[in-house]
Amino acid sequence: MIGPAYVRTMAAYNAEMNRRLYAASARIPDEERRVDQGAFWGSLHGTLTHLYWGDSMWLSRFADWPKPDVPIKESARMIEDFATLAAAREKLDGAISGWAATVDEGWLAGDLTWFSGGANREVTAPRRLLLVHMFNHQTHHRGQAHALITRAGQKTGDTDLFLVIPGIA
Repeated sequence: MIGPAYVRTMAAYNAEMNRRLYAASARIPDEERRVDQGAFWGSLHGTLTHLYWGDSMWLSRFADWPKPDVPIKESARMIEDFATLAAAREKLDGAISGWAATVDEGWLAGDLTWFSGGANREVTAPRRLLLVHMFNHQTHHRGQAHALITRAGQKTGDTDLFLVIPGIA
């Protein structure tokens, strides 16, 4: 069952893994971060930027966070400067963690209705399912970023949830 503890754990995992990914990415020259490596969003920078876009979009639906001003197809180019992206990512992760601390069973029990630009229609789905999707989306694209970082010869340390978040093992 997806409950408040799950939401808080996954928000903490998201923030820590992003901290590790961005630290490793910062050790890669900017021009190398931007080379199209054949990943879904092209480069490491594009992948990190799309991930920021996705988390911003979901948080705008769940809480008081600004909706991205570009469509999904342009998400990989949403923020061009790496330092700006890293600062925005840190701020967003803090907002996700702060929001996660407020999630309760009542909120989780409801549905969310929104217009999906990707599906080009209104969608209604259970909030619990949407939270699983958001955290799964993060993990999916962080895995792609991790592969690109590893390919560039950098390391992030452990990525396993039970090793990253103390107290859950």
